[in-house]
Amino acid sequence: MMKQHKLWILAAILTFCGIVTLGWLTLTTVSCTANEDNAAEVVNQPTITRILERGTLQVGTTGDYRPLSFCEPETGEYWGFGIEMAEKIAEHLGVAIQFVPTSWPTLTADVLVEPQMFDLAIGGITITDARCETMLMSDGYLANGKTILCRASEADRYQSLADIDKPEVRVMVNPGGLNEKFANENLTHATIIVHQKNEEIPTLIAEGEADVMITEITEAPYYVQTDTRLAAPLLDAPFNHGEIGVLMRKGQEDLLRMVNEIIRQMKSDGSLRLLHEKYGLVYAY
Repeated sequence: MMKQHKLWILAAILTFCGIVTLGWLTLTTVSCTANEDNAAEVVNQPTITRILERGTLQVGTTGDYRPLSFCEPETGEYWGFGIEMAEKIAEHLGVAIQFVPTSWPTLTADVLVEPQMFDLAIGGITITDARCETMLMSDGYLANGKTILCRASEADRYQSLADIDKPEVRVMVNPGGLNEKFANENLTHATIIVHQKNEEIPTLIAEGEADVMITEITEAPYYVQTDTRLAAPLLDAPFNHGEIGVLMRKGQEDLLRMVNEIIRQMKSDGSLRLLHEKYGLVYAY
């Protein structure tokens, strides 16, 4: 009853005020003749209304991608750049947050499954044409690109894709995501090894179980900083360029608009830059 009361209050505010900022919603000055349109806008927020009534934002995340989304196995606590982005969204909505495990092989299916598993997915998800054909993706909030991790003692050995694409080079990737896709498309001579747990691959590279990990410029610096056995010799010259965004199913355009507004605001007020700096990530906006 209290949640319904809050929604009616919100509608009333929009009806009588020309300018309102209420957490997740910011409107510019409007004429009083637009009162009916304002009230209709509140009613036409099916995803946001559902989240507000539930009182919880449900966020799908893989929890295996330091420093963007990681779940500590001992405590079940999530941390990372993407996790903080999700918390910003929940904060703007004024609701609690619940993280729902997903995986790279099942990400698309988990977004589209019925009944719905979560409201949005976050944490290292690259914006691609293929994803945008079947789902919604937000504006980019983090630049990325494919690069490699290798043992520091062999950093000079890998200066190009041609150096990696050799039968004697063992390249390890996690299954189902763009890292595996990139390796299969661009490394036709190298020995590709698929390992189920992304977060274990850097250690396996350092220990000699494979030679090279295909990863992102968002992930590689963390492992170089935390394990002196590792290097990212091509970090400043990624093989491709892209952006990471928030993923959700179609039909949630109201939530997409809200997320994009949060991203725009964070770029404008400098808080997105500060978040990049906190995690040692390159700011490209």
